Amino acid sequence: EVQLVESGGGLVQPGGSLRLSCAASGFTFSNYAMTWVRTAPGKGLERVSAINSGGSRTTYADSVKGRFTISRDNAKNTLYLQMNSLKPEDTAVYYCAKNLIDDYYRMEYNYWGQGTQVTVSS
Repeated sequence: EVQLVESGGGLVQPGGSLRLSCAASGFTFSNYAMTWVRTAPGKGLERVSAINSGGSRTTYADSVKGRFTISRDNAKNTLYLQMNSLKPEDTAVYYCAKNLIDDYYRMEYNYWGQGTQVTVSS
């Protein structure tokens, strides 16, 4: 059974940092691209960042470029999202998703985590 379990969300002040983690199990993690997506009230689903299976290629939404960093540890079956210089507009539920294949650019997913809430507010 595939499981994706996010952690690391919380309340942070503007300008602060958080690191999200996604622990994966039930599949060969190192064979698949992985993605972070987010959703906020009144907004659609947004792909935040994605990474290929080996961790050598990444992509970011323009809204987070230069502030967020995606990474992965295939030995630990874990995906990360380092979020710096957080803004109120980053407030959302963040989900990790397993890509259907090892193509980090294609937005096709077959498994999702339960999500972790990130709230940026003073």
